[in-house]
Amino acid sequence: MAAARRGKAGDPRAGFRRDAGEPGPAVPQGLIRAARKNGQLNLAGRDLSEVPANVWRINLDIPEEAHQNLSFGAADRWWEQTDLTKLILASNKLQCLSEDVRLLPALTVLDVHDNQLTSIPSAIGFLENLQKLSVSHNKLKNIPEELTQLKHLKSLLLQHNELSHLPDGFGQLISLEELDLSNNQLATIPSSFASLTSLVRLNLAHNQLKNLPAEISAMKSLKQLDCTKNQLETIPSELASMASLEQLYLRKNKLQYLPEFPSCKLLKELHVGENQIEVLSAEHLKHLNSLCVLELRDNKLKSLPDEITLLQGLERLDLTNNDISSLPCALGNLPQLKLLALEGNPLRTIRRDMLQKGTQELLKYLRSKIQDDITSPNEGSPVTAMTLPSESRINIHAITALKVLEYSEKRAAVIPDEIFNAVGSNSVTTVNFSKNQLNEIPKRYSYFLVDVIPHPNNSFLSLSLSNVLKRLNAAFLCLQFRNNFLTSLPEEMEALIRLQIINLCFNRFKIFPNVLYRIPTLETILLSNNQVGSIDPLQIRKIDKLGTLDLQNNDLLQVPPELGNCVNLRTLLLEGNPFRTPRAAILAKGTAAVLEYLRSRIPT
Repeated sequence: MAAARRGKAGDPRAGFRRDAGEPGPAVPQGLIRAARKNGQLNLAGRDLSEVPANVWRINLDIPEEAHQNLSFGAADRWWEQTDLTKLILASNKLQCLSEDVRLLPALTVLDVHDNQLTSIPSAIGFLENLQKLSVSHNKLKNIPEELTQLKHLKSLLLQHNELSHLPDGFGQLISLEELDLSNNQLATIPSSFASLTSLVRLNLAHNQLKNLPAEISAMKSLKQLDCTKNQLETIPSELASMASLEQLYLRKNKLQYLPEFPSCKLLKELHVGENQIEVLSAEHLKHLNSLCVLELRDNKLKSLPDEITLLQGLERLDLTNNDISSLPCALGNLPQLKLLALEGNPLRTIRRDMLQKGTQELLKYLRSKIQDDITSPNEGSPVTAMTLPSESRINIHAITALKVLEYSEKRAAVIPDEIFNAVGSNSVTTVNFSKNQLNEIPKRYSYFLVDVIPHPNNSFLSLSLSNVLKRLNAAFLCLQFRNNFLTSLPEEMEALIRLQIINLCFNRFKIFPNVLYRIPTLETILLSNNQVGSIDPLQIRKIDKLGTLDLQNNDLLQVPPELGNCVNLRTLLLEGNPFRTPRAAILAKGTAAVLEYLRSRIPT
């Protein structure tokens, strides 16, 4: 009998082979022995309905073979075993985990995804070395407070469960870098999330969130935030201060407008498709210098701001299924754009066959139309002061919810009184009278302006703002006078102590407007497609917040080397001028290379 037992013990297949009629162990002994040597045990996909006790006690019990074999080789020294650090129990039929999980304190990885777990044992708090916990694709309804004691946990995967709330102490997971809570039933997020300052990736997609806590902005390391398919109606303005954010997913919510992103200078992808967004303004775009992907499909956008051309690194722009009737031709000048999706828009100025030719042909067509865009007549019937309110298409929702007074592309010589009357007692922050035939600022215009005055594509023969500036108390942030006949700006504009953006593209300026040098708050100056012959680099340097200067397609015969000292410039556009240096090869390398080249040319 003893000989038979010794022979069996010496069989290298022992533990993997069973004799006929002998019930097989749930976990082969060969796997157990290997786990004692390398500290890893993979029991995935074995139809386990419970975890055998010998798994939890793997580092406590003396192995069975030690009682059977008293002569040990180097490979059989069980007392030199390695503590179990990685346990994979994925894709089984487990309905619960034993409190005996506490017997594996050395675990750094515990993977129990794709089971039928309804809870996590409170003993999980004893796994003080745990770094990764995957409990996704189960039936969890809550998380034990003890889980928040895992100070070294870096990755927590809880997606595809039935969670409706989270422990208040979640913020104690100070080492957490990855957290996936997608596809649950969460309606709120604990404010303690503010303490998760090491978090890099946060997935909250497919829940029932109606708002995000402002404290989320305290996550200073967060690079990826996914809030797809929730019930978000607004985004906290604090989100815009998250300087490390690179990818933001807000698709399939109920957003009617976007926040501004003054600090998100590293943002590369912004996904906001399938919402109810009606307006995309310059304020939304002016700081997004790193943006590569802008996804806006299935919204209610009626137009695209000219400032879209500030996104010089943009590679993909998806505008599918909106209400856009025309595009700014300068869109064709985006150098990196590889995909422009426009299907499902009522475009009047671009033929369907042109859309079918692909992005590069479409961009080429838009570039060819840039000069035509200056003087081309708009389609549709002229609108007069006698236009009926029903014909004016007053967007009451935009006035009340978005604070936007919209009356553009009407070929209107005057703005009907009904448009102003519709404002009533509402506070309006944005007025858009673009692409009309106005020869003067409407007298009632100044009563409603607060932050933005867009007036592009009107027929201004002169610009008189003195009285308007007094009424406005110098409060607006953005001025748009694109596509007019302006040759100068009034000196009174220096009273605009909050002005950040001015768009003067496609006018008739022959000199750089001197008044702009005296507005230190300016961050963006757009002067492309004029006849400007020179600039003063010393004066421009005094505008210390200036980040974008667009002087494309002017009459600059030289670029002063001192412009290279304007180190705050993030975007400097000079293409299309008759100067010889810097050469096109230098311009193609981007703003940093151009500034460095100019500095190298400064006489010493």
